[in-house]
Amino acid sequence: MRLDEPSWWYATEGSQVASRLLSPLGSLYGWAVERRFRAARPYRAKLPVICIGNFTVGGTGKTPLSRFLLETFAARGVASACLTRGYGGSLSGPVWVDPARHSASEAGDEPLLIAKDARVMISRDRAAGLAAIEREGAIDAVVMDDGLQNPSVEKDLKIALVDARRGFGNGHVFPAGPLRARLEFQLGHVDCIVVIGEDPPEGPSPIFEDLKKRFPGPVLRGAVTPSGETDWISGAQILAYAGIANPGRFFRLLESFGPEGLQTRAFPDHHAFTEKEAESLLSEAEATGAQLATTEKDLARLAGATGALAELRERSRTLPIEVTFEGRDLVRLHSLIDGALKAGARA
Repeated sequence: MRLDEPSWWYATEGSQVASRLLSPLGSLYGWAVERRFRAARPYRAKLPVICIGNFTVGGTGKTPLSRFLLETFAARGVASACLTRGYGGSLSGPVWVDPARHSASEAGDEPLLIAKDARVMISRDRAAGLAAIEREGAIDAVVMDDGLQNPSVEKDLKIALVDARRGFGNGHVFPAGPLRARLEFQLGHVDCIVVIGEDPPEGPSPIFEDLKKRFPGPVLRGAVTPSGETDWISGAQILAYAGIANPGRFFRLLESFGPEGLQTRAFPDHHAFTEKEAESLLSEAEATGAQLATTEKDLARLAGATGALAELRERSRTLPIEVTFEGRDLVRLHSLIDGALKAGARA
């Protein structure tokens, strides 16, 4: 099921009528999530499992944080793998992702992106995927990309991401709002919260201080920063396109590097571009003398394409991003990772 978000989830006005009409469905959806947790008999792996997710539907930076943790393990000499359901792909798994063999339509764009630097297991059945990773025999830790609301496996560390700018939107449960379950219920099922991204235009995000009052565990502040060259953006004409959950964040990041002009084209999350759309983007860039720019996820979906789609991939530049932590927050995160590794080793 696609979860493309309606704009009124995050609107300050005009959303009350829709939220009120849909609130009974939201209550039913939230009840079903909580009931699933109460009835679950989760699989206990022999490996440490660190799960990253969010309280809301849509994107908050799970993939960059997953890559950060996998890179952290690699730097420590800890062999790790990513477990994901492969959203947007046709493979149900369990299956290891092979970037040389699998397309985005099979594996999904996020698993393909992560698989550039780490081992990735796709499995709609998370317990089966975790068991398949264990059978590999050469993995010391697992990073579960998404799955906070999936109670089928035990997790040694549960990290929830919250967008500093958008927060929890109107505060209602899907479909009346963006929450995946009642917020208080979800707060009771995580160990750490990371408030990520830029502050809203009106000033420092109130979400950070609010969560520190409501949540007894650590609340960290993370930043999303470019991990590659940015000189090509300054003073250039840019035509940016993105089919991700929160394209505005990508467009604002590009704008922060001072292009002479920035035209933007937003598509639905995990969008499969068509030949016609590729031809349109190419023609517009040609007519305006603009450099095409997109996200790493969007470029991954264009891998193996032919015709105009292949040309679109060839002519598009990306702005790779990474999650960073500073000072005390980085120390606290590493301490949490250490605890998860020790807890998993005792299991």
